Order: sequence, then structure tokens, then C-alpha cells
Amino acid sequence: MSDDAGLFAAGDAGPGPEEGAAPPPVDPSAPLAVRMRPRTLDEVVGQQHLLRANSPLRRLVEGRGGSSVILYGPPGTGKTTLANLVATSSGRHFVALSALSAGVKDVRAVIEDARTRQIHGRRTVLFIDEVHRFSKSQQDALLAAVENGIVLLVAATTENPHFSVIAPLLSRSLIAELQGLDQAGVATVIRRAVADERGYAGALEVTDAAVEDIVRLSGGDARRSLTILEAAAGAAEDDVVTPETVELSLDAAPVRYDRDGDQ
Repeated sequence: MSDDAGLFAAGDAGPGPEEGAAPPPVDPSAPLAVRMRPRTLDEVVGQQHLLRANSPLRRLVEGRGGSSVILYGPPGTGKTTLANLVATSSGRHFVALSALSAGVKDVRAVIEDARTRQIHGRRTVLFIDEVHRFSKSQQDALLAAVENGIVLLVAATTENPHFSVIAPLLSRSLIAELQGLDQAGVATVIRRAVADERGYAGALEVTDAAVEDIVRLSGGDARRSLTILEAAAGAAEDDVVTPETVELSLDAAPVRYDRDGDQ
């Protein structure tokens, strides 16, 4: 789903599928959270306050909008998922940079490639994970490209962008605040992974009590819930996950801390 800190480096995820085309095959060796990443808006759990009919973010994902967007919210709420959906909605070219490793040179190289691609009628979606880690000079390097539509910027951050993103970039972007999933939403994510062919295809049984434990431990983080489920499945006897299995698979319940104390 930072939303997927370290998962993306500078590179090209390639064009999205054409409308109506079959989804790309899923690598069975990939982590469960990667295999279960939503492929369409209909598969997204939560964030309905942002994805209601004709909302700016829904129009953007559906390829009917052109504004850059900053996705702000806690881990595991779907920031990377929405970035991927924006890219694949109309076959846009998708490039992802991680602010942990990319510099001004990388940003300028992406922009030059995007400028060339625009001449041939194809727009580029630039996804920047952990955008709050970009320096002012790195953010400044984006301004003209965002202003002129050379790139459609989709940036993700776990920190309030009003304090971590420069004002000129904020003024050129929509800001969408994602919320942690409620208990029902996390339970839906878990049960879908148990039933879906990308997950366990019904071959794994998870008791209601175990689902409740995973929901409690995940703290509204969908990716965390799937990580716990995958660990528990590996420890399960006779393909049945119980609360005891969940407990055995974890050293301690995950607790999120940050230096500012607001999580």
C-alpha cells in the first residue's frame, strides 16, 4: 500500500491494461498483501468519503480528471493502491520513485522522459512514496512539470502535507486524507484473502475468533492484517487458523509510534 515504503524504486511499472482486458497474472510467491492489492475501485475497502460518485479522486482514478493529488494517511490505507489505479485506469505510463532513494537528478530524468512521451500523446503518472522526505529543492524540481501537466503527480505521505510539502506544490494538487479501516473493513479484507484465488482460494479456514484477533492487532491497517494472516497461515495445523495460531505467529501486538506523538 509510507504505504509501501521501500517497495518501489525509480523505474517504470509499464502501461496499464486496456479497458476490459484481463488483469495481469499474480506472482504466487509474492507476499499476500501484494497479491491481494485491489485491481479495481470495486475491490477497494474503505475510503468511501473520497470515492463517492463524481468525487475528484474517483474521477481521477476513472481517468476523467487531470489534477495531481497528494494522498495523506496512516500506513495500510490504500495510498499505493490508489496510485496504481490512477495509472492503470486509462493506460497511462506509470513511474514510481521512493523519496528514500531518489534525488533531484532522478526527478529531472523522469520529467524529461515524460515530456518526450507527452509529444506522442501519452501522459505519465509519477508516483512518489514518502514525499514528505523530499527536500525543498527536490519538490521545487516538480513544480513546472506539475503546473504544465507534463506529469500527473500522485504523492503519498503519512505526515500532514501542510507541514511537510511546500506551499506551491500544495496549491497545484488535490489533498485526499485517507482513514484507517474500521473493524468491519479489516474483516472484509481478511475474509476476501481467505476466499479469493489470489489468496488461499478457500483452502484455509480462519475461525471467527481468529479474525477478531487479527482485526484487533492490525489497528486499521489492511496490509498489516494480511501480513498477520499470512504468518498465521504458515503456523496453522490442518489449515485452520485459530486465536492460538495467531498468538504463536506473533511475538507481540504491533504498536505504531512516531516522534511527534500523534499516532
